[in-house]
Amino acid sequence: MNLHTTPHNSRAPRTTRRLAALAATAAMVVAGVQAGTAVATPDDDARSTAVKPATAAALGVNPSAQRATAIKSAQADASSAAKALKLGGQEKLIARDVIKDARGTVHTRYERTYDGLPVLGGDLVTHTTASGKLKSVDKATDAKIAVASTTPKLKAAASARKVIYAGGGSPVLAWETVKKGVQKDGTPSRVHTITDATTGKKLHSYEAIETGTGNSQYSGEVELTTTKSDAGFELTDGERGGHKTYDLNQGSSGTGDLVTDDDDTWGDGTGGDRQTAAVDAHYGAAKTWDFYKTALGRDGIAGDGKAAYSRVHYGENYVNAFWDDSCFCMTYGDGEGNKAALTSIDVAAHEMTHGLTSATANLDYAGESGGLNEATSDILGASVEFFADNASDAGDYLIGEKIDINGDGTPLRYMDKPSKDGNSADFWDENLGNLDVHYSSGVANHFFYLLAEGSGKKTINGVEYDSATSDGSTLTGIGREKAYQIWYKALSVYMTSTTDYAGARVATEKAATDLFGADSEELKAVSATWTGVNVK
Repeated sequence: MNLHTTPHNSRAPRTTRRLAALAATAAMVVAGVQAGTAVATPDDDARSTAVKPATAAALGVNPSAQRATAIKSAQADASSAAKALKLGGQEKLIARDVIKDARGTVHTRYERTYDGLPVLGGDLVTHTTASGKLKSVDKATDAKIAVASTTPKLKAAASARKVIYAGGGSPVLAWETVKKGVQKDGTPSRVHTITDATTGKKLHSYEAIETGTGNSQYSGEVELTTTKSDAGFELTDGERGGHKTYDLNQGSSGTGDLVTDDDDTWGDGTGGDRQTAAVDAHYGAAKTWDFYKTALGRDGIAGDGKAAYSRVHYGENYVNAFWDDSCFCMTYGDGEGNKAALTSIDVAAHEMTHGLTSATANLDYAGESGGLNEATSDILGASVEFFADNASDAGDYLIGEKIDINGDGTPLRYMDKPSKDGNSADFWDENLGNLDVHYSSGVANHFFYLLAEGSGKKTINGVEYDSATSDGSTLTGIGREKAYQIWYKALSVYMTSTTDYAGARVATEKAATDLFGADSEELKAVSATWTGVNVK
């Protein structure tokens, strides 16, 4: 992550003043969203006064209707924004999101095109004050977006997409191809490969499929929001964007059948009843939606008030679960013997959070950014589990502890000491980006645990933890709520598609400054904790 600052003087170029006017317009569009909860800040850059976020307003509450209007307004003036940022004449901006936080700062996220071609790794976020001054810009790349020609020398498959690839340094004309298939464990595969359109050299590759009253299997008897139909009841949650839960009947495509019931009493709490997996998935989706809404002020995964949907009973003996952007849905296998569906609260929240990441920073699912992508799902998945406050599945810093994916009662991942799984990294080193993203995520998971709870031995909800730092330092946690607010703020307004661990440190320090102040103990804790996991 790189910071670009525009001078705030009265003789700013006309284009800078034009962007200021645009920002002021966007601010007015989203004004009133936080009526009664916003923190008034007379000085545009006053950060010395700590703000304690008692509500999600500090993060930037953006109900879907205001968000849509703000994005439309930002897009209408995108050409002015491009000029203000001194982008080239062949570059254009596409507004993806607009968030106004409690200080009045407007954060506008853009994708870029060059001569009509998508620029992969060209995304950026502008940050403007309440009065419309451009404070800074976070870019996925510092490189000037330009290529000698947009006519490729090499042909590609008919299905290939011509793009500008800016994720590897100097932008190049490239082909993006997508190969569909099946991974070794039965998970669908959609591998994106970026190839230099001049030399044929492979530039980048990543996997787009991201893994990871009813009687539930993991959460006991739970309340479900269902919808009355002519045939009885269906698992459609009209209170949460219309979320639906489907039964794939051991298939691997389509949506299957919407789960229905005669008397609105669902499942029997065992893997032998087909409704039980649907109960857990539906409940997990509801709790995740409620957490986003209550704790983060976010109106659904994409912030547009619309729900994803869930599919259960995928494949035969499929021991996994996954999120797919192309269907905007979560899918769950039934585990060994088709008797232990992977539908616990933290797994459901983990999968939905992949959708959140896609809708915000869109962290590239490879290298260090891929580890941060996976960690974000673990971090917010664990936070949802604590938020749900379910006696049958109490909150903890263990990932997938209920689903027994290893077959020996151990969790899938440990946040206090990630290396306990035998593969994940506790601390950063220069080879971290070469690990599988599920293992490079360990450093960020460890950071979050230490930031929330501190180092040393402790017992939380009956689970014993013992977390150490790379430098032997002793850390005192700031509490889980502040920790996840800082992470979400960093993800939603400061991280970009190419953010690595060093960039994550910068992003979370900015977020802590915004939320708590430049002299706050919370900011000091963020910095000390990153140092404690060797991100300096």
